[in-house]
Amino acid sequence: MRNSLRAAALAATAAMVVVGVQSGTSAGAADREAGASARVLGVAERADALQAAQAAAPAAARQIGLGAKEALVVRDVIKDVDGTVHTRYERTYDGLPVLGGDLVVHAKKDGALKGVTKSTGARISVATSGVSLKAAPAGARKVVWAASGTPVLAYEAVVKGTQKDGTPSERHVITDAATGAELYSYEAIDTGTGTSEYSGKVTLGTTLSGSTYSLTDGGRGGHKTYDLKHGSSGTGTLFTKATDVWGDGTPQNRETAGVDAHYGAAVTWDFYKAELNRNGIAGNGKAAYSRVHYGNAYVNAFWDDSCFCMTYGDGANNLKPLTALDVAGHEMSHGLTAATAKLNYSKESGGLNEGTSDIFGTSVEFFANNASDPGDYLIGEKIDIRGNGTPLRYMDKPSKDGQSADYWSSTVGNKDVHYSSGVANHFFYLLSEGSGAKVINGVSYNSPTSDGSKVTGIGRTKAYKIWYKALSTYMTSTTNYAKARTATLSAASDLYGASSTEYKTVAAAWTAVNVK
Repeated sequence: MRNSLRAAALAATAAMVVVGVQSGTSAGAADREAGASARVLGVAERADALQAAQAAAPAAARQIGLGAKEALVVRDVIKDVDGTVHTRYERTYDGLPVLGGDLVVHAKKDGALKGVTKSTGARISVATSGVSLKAAPAGARKVVWAASGTPVLAYEAVVKGTQKDGTPSERHVITDAATGAELYSYEAIDTGTGTSEYSGKVTLGTTLSGSTYSLTDGGRGGHKTYDLKHGSSGTGTLFTKATDVWGDGTPQNRETAGVDAHYGAAVTWDFYKAELNRNGIAGNGKAAYSRVHYGNAYVNAFWDDSCFCMTYGDGANNLKPLTALDVAGHEMSHGLTAATAKLNYSKESGGLNEGTSDIFGTSVEFFANNASDPGDYLIGEKIDIRGNGTPLRYMDKPSKDGQSADYWSSTVGNKDVHYSSGVANHFFYLLSEGSGAKVINGVSYNSPTSDGSKVTGIGRTKAYKIWYKALSTYMTSTTNYAKARTATLSAASDLYGASSTEYKTVAAAWTAVNVK
């Protein structure tokens, strides 16, 4: 097993990435952070790492104690600068997919097993044949449901349609194969809420073919931006023209929304690459694509993993496209979550899914350093989705929107995922900036704590590095808030040490939002 894991670990060797030392940190602390950070893997290098990990999967399954009927299917490999390898697997049982069976195997530089992070610790022992079963729903597949309680044989059906606000629906419904009872359900479409409308004059990545320019960003994985022309299906029409000047800053010009979406995708790509050493959303160097002008006066935006694309409506009266920078970063980050922890889009894991997109959407906005849209801890403040000038969400005190949760409670998972996300958003704000009153980029904040404690932040950069490492190497599909605390503490320990200020502040920030 040790040799097999070593083969997986060494299959994707490459030059080390140089990480800059932050001002005010010791060389030792900076070296530790650099060593525990992910390396950028080239496309071929990542493919080799995946292939080697799959070859090592049978040995890995035995090493971590899986049963004879269980097998591992590699989904992702992340290699840290110090040689640590984190291999994310899906699990099968008797050839059936195990929903909630995903896990991450952590191996040291020499291939020795460092640890395992499992979505469930339950043993799987399920009769898959010779038992009386209910008729399968139309189009359903047989699976093992292990995400909650005792693993059981189940059916997974995908019901497609349209949600009340016009958003496409791809609802996954899990039912007990023996009784027909619904066990779980979730929505697979993750919603968010030139001269651009929101970010001023910006530089765009475009491509010239013959005498025609298109919104195709060859420098960022080939990202393309399309005009749906108020349709609700298909890819749409690629934005093209004879000159390389796009939009005029008004919603009446169809190109303007395309500029905002294209720019947002570019900045998000750059943020992942520069700050998190990630080569695109899925880590494979390939871009998603964007669609604008979806539907008629559609007041939302969404990520659809099945098309690997972002889609934006034009807002009320088709005058406020939902293509602001933090919204673009939010939507693309749903793709990041789908490629890493794959957090189930329901209950507490769904709140963490939404919170992750808010965290990285906000981080992208600060990273852009755009004078027309300065960084803030307000979500969707530019799109005026309520028509009264207020943001969609607030990270310093989420309850200011009237529905989001400031703190964890046993019922927080019953909220819509856009409101249960408040706990994650509040944690991130406290970890970054601390509690109490302050003004940042002209915006006033006053963040409370559940127990009246005072939290001193460690800075936004360290906060999002901790969250990313937790998401990509320690969270799984069923991670809830308690497990998110454990995951971020593990990430902080890797990056800064278990006795560091950063580690202690992660613990304090979670306690401050009542996750203990």
